Amino acid sequence: MTIRLYDTSARQIRDFDPVKPGCVSIYLCGATVQAAPHIGHIRSGLNFDIMRRWFEYRGYEVTFVRNVTDIDDKIITKAREQGRPWWSIGYENERAFNDGYTALGCLPPTYEPRATGHVTEMVEMMRTLIERGHAYEADGSVYFDVRSWPDYLELSKQDLDEMRQPAEEGITGKRDPRDFAMWKATKPGEPDWETPWGRGRPGWHLECSAMAHKYLGSAFDVHGGGLDLIFPHHENEIAQAKAFGDEFARYWVHNAWVTMSGEKMSKSLGNSVLVSEMVKNWRPIVLRYYLGTPHYRSTIEYSEEALREAEAAFGRIEGFLQRVTELAGKSVEPAAEVPPAFAEAMDDDLGVPGALAVVHTTVRQGNSALAADDKDAAVARSAEVRAMLGVLGLDPLDEQWAGASEESEDLHGVVDSLVRLVLDQRESARARKDWATADAIRDQLAQAGLAIEDSPQGPRWTLSAR
Repeated sequence: MTIRLYDTSARQIRDFDPVKPGCVSIYLCGATVQAAPHIGHIRSGLNFDIMRRWFEYRGYEVTFVRNVTDIDDKIITKAREQGRPWWSIGYENERAFNDGYTALGCLPPTYEPRATGHVTEMVEMMRTLIERGHAYEADGSVYFDVRSWPDYLELSKQDLDEMRQPAEEGITGKRDPRDFAMWKATKPGEPDWETPWGRGRPGWHLECSAMAHKYLGSAFDVHGGGLDLIFPHHENEIAQAKAFGDEFARYWVHNAWVTMSGEKMSKSLGNSVLVSEMVKNWRPIVLRYYLGTPHYRSTIEYSEEALREAEAAFGRIEGFLQRVTELAGKSVEPAAEVPPAFAEAMDDDLGVPGALAVVHTTVRQGNSALAADDKDAAVARSAEVRAMLGVLGLDPLDEQWAGASEESEDLHGVVDSLVRLVLDQRESARARKDWATADAIRDQLAQAGLAIEDSPQGPRWTLSAR
């Protein structure tokens, strides 16, 4: 068994070789909490939740760190616009992010550090970098000297001589316009902390380098985040950490965006879909299916139609599990192991689409067993399906979805009663050999998004893609 991951820094899929045998350490760039999350934000947390679950299934002990950037230019700007303390903006939106992660079934991180709680570590990192000639102080700010680090831009593969990075607003004293701020000198009305170079606040890039070192040490396995973080954020993290003396991350893994009309989902573009609004109209487990089942490196183009298709596809899986539960008189326990084809897909750079194909194949086999009245085979397939869904965080019978499952079961019961009334009319038409009426009823149900299957035990219905 070898897990393979696409490493952005190597531009290829590599065999996973952990720093410490039997353990996996993951640092994920979490939320900058200037506003509530949209589904593009939550996709990142969800993709790395699936990674974590797969490593744990494979027997690794996982340490998962997801930080909170609770001090940032955007947070300060929002606070000024709304006439509120900067920390209240951050805290409110940090809770909104955690509510979103929880709603979509993400396991809590091992550690979730806030940037403002780690100024001491940031100061120590800057002090060391200044002593080694990789950073310098100017007018109360501290900058990283990009020319001092020969491997700068090793992740994004850019050419420093051809790169033009605009100067940061209000910051002066740079030796080179491409040098980036590690620490920003204080400004009137802004939060600040004391340092040997005067009062000020952290730069975004320094925060993650310091927190990753604090919680995962000088070398760890996976650093994750969205594609948009490769430059400048991750590039600058690497330069700081390695110049400080850390090996830093062995694998860089980046998830793709959720887009609307071909553009990255973004509040600034006005094309974001808030998680808090989405869960009012769609079951959270369906949203997880929609966001988590494409490959993490594939762009998701948001549309209502795609969500309806995801709802129907998940409904077929859920419907099978419900029918087996009714047949067995209780929920079938998940199998001890997932099918080999599922494991093979997941081991290959977290190939969730291939793994999901195995889930749907197993569901079809289970439905055939139900149609043939083969209880043992149906129960066995149900156990396999639950094991696979558990790895993906999509098992509707798992306790994490208990409340949603109860609500779903109540709704399913109401719908089932209504559909049964219509199916009874169809059966009556068939009994009197009124095939035209029977076929018309079946067609009407199909138009409503229901597929009808005639079995020895009577007709069954499932959701179909609309």
